[in-house]
Amino acid sequence: MQSGKIINDPVFGFINIPKGLIMEVVTHPTMQRLHRIKQLGLSCMVYPGAQHTRFQHSLGAFFLMTEAIQSLRGKGVEISDHEAESVKLAILLHDVGHGPFSHVLENTLAPGVHHEEISLLLMERMNRELGGRLDLAIRIYKDEYEKRFLHQLVSSQLDMDRLDYLRRDSFYTGVTEGNIGSARIIKMLGVKDDHLVVESKGIYSIENFLTARRLMYWQVYLHKTSVACEKMLISTLTRAKELAKAGEELFASPALRHFLYTDITREAFFNDEECLDIFTQLDDNDIWSALKVWASHPDKVLATLSSGLVNRRLFKVEFSAQPFGREYQESLIDRITESLGISKKEAEYLICAATQEKDMYTAADDHIEILYNDGTTRDIAEASDMFNLSLLEKKVKKYFICYQRV
Repeated sequence: MQSGKIINDPVFGFINIPKGLIMEVVTHPTMQRLHRIKQLGLSCMVYPGAQHTRFQHSLGAFFLMTEAIQSLRGKGVEISDHEAESVKLAILLHDVGHGPFSHVLENTLAPGVHHEEISLLLMERMNRELGGRLDLAIRIYKDEYEKRFLHQLVSSQLDMDRLDYLRRDSFYTGVTEGNIGSARIIKMLGVKDDHLVVESKGIYSIENFLTARRLMYWQVYLHKTSVACEKMLISTLTRAKELAKAGEELFASPALRHFLYTDITREAFFNDEECLDIFTQLDDNDIWSALKVWASHPDKVLATLSSGLVNRRLFKVEFSAQPFGREYQESLIDRITESLGISKKEAEYLICAATQEKDMYTAADDHIEILYNDGTTRDIAEASDMFNLSLLEKKVKKYFICYQRV
């Protein structure tokens, strides 16, 4: 296949986009939309360098998939040209279903609709446009293809998605603890009994990968300021939807307006082709444009939340090993009510108590197998002699409360 376009990526260097179907997909409007959606949402409030996009991440994952296919073929794993192209397409398109501030959107504008499901809807739509040429990519994405290890390269404990976002997010945030040896991990990959395995000499790279992932979650993805920003944005959009439902006229782009003024049920999203059309028009710019205007809206709750996000006057966050009592929450609501001159019901938009829970490795879910020279395999949790990986299987649970500073 002839070279099509070379893209200079700050993380991996030159990435070659070949002519043909892959180039058609990369230049498709559905993919190009990802230029306008930040990979880490509001994390730039903590790490100002985190301005990279989901498009950059998708290209990075594509690059790593290309490297993985080449490495596996070099070890005698049979992967046809059609399979190789299809698994690259599957990883390229794995994130197309993300909306602006993806998990915020799932909680407010399109409740109950997950970005993985939207990705599949968009892949199927693109497949119809492209005359069925994405058939195999979709089967691999859905884990319906006979070579199961190809799906593992797209979605598993050691998929190319994770290998890219850890390297990329570490690079752009400056959190060096997240920098993993993705090239070495890929070189150590193999296939045994249709299952991805890692050669035993790569065990320390896997230990580093799991440790780095844990650090990145608590230092970046679940950073308390990022948590506060996300809760503020959820409250803002929830308040905006309530005002829209009450007939209040709100500034919004046509796409955002549709999601504010229409009750989008899960059933409606999957059965109404127009809903998917409108979703693809949404990106980060729709949300920021609305927030800038809402910051001066007469509704005090909407204005307080919106101006807080625009001008980085964020909720205060407190963590605890135990749940926060209702009495403490009520005292905070009273303070907010008195300070802003709003009702208790309105003050509840300005406070949120919840939990953060995360485990970094679940052997029962999709374990990482280490392959030894005698052909036997062991789970990484058993194979590791460096530290007790069972600690990574333990769910870490933190209680937090975030609220408007008064």
